[in-house]
Amino acid sequence: MSLLLVVVSYFIGTFPSAHLVAGRVGLDPTKRGSGNPGAANVYRIVGQWSGIAVFFADFLKGVLAASIGYAAGGKYLGVICWGAATLGHVAPLTRRLRGGKGVATAGGGAIVLFPIAAAICFGIFFVVAKATRKASLGSITIASLLPLLIFAFGASTREILFTVGLSVLIILRHYQNIQRLLSGTESSFKSE
Repeated sequence: MSLLLVVVSYFIGTFPSAHLVAGRVGLDPTKRGSGNPGAANVYRIVGQWSGIAVFFADFLKGVLAASIGYAAGGKYLGVICWGAATLGHVAPLTRRLRGGKGVATAGGGAIVLFPIAAAICFGIFFVVAKATRKASLGSITIASLLPLLIFAFGASTREILFTVGLSVLIILRHYQNIQRLLSGTESSFKSE
């Protein structure tokens, strides 16, 4: 049953939110803007409300997967299902492993499993993104901080290790953003 829930969580993560929203106006998010099928790119190529819709859809994927696992087998199964959904979003078999960066889906699961740490991360994200006008920097910052925060709030060793792995995955998906940030060529979110 646990394995089945993990597989189901993975496929929840593959739900193509960005493709569906952008597709309504005839756009493919993998071929426009940054090419990333996520909320920020849909915001850029379609508009604010479409970007918000994709964010909440991706966020709910993480909420649903983590909640299913948590309810069925306790917190650690919730953590594994959270990771599976995020992996499904980042590397969907249904789209040749070409997925998003996992921030919204990971955030959705985190709010279920580690609500205080997640709330702090959301606050930090908005401060960093607003101050720098770079959503990528906010995302990288909170991905780096989440394992430290859940450690501070008493998470188990295996939960911390799993979260470290998830954070590393998200940061690696931002490698092009990191290169642009270091070179000073990363676009400002507001202007995109």
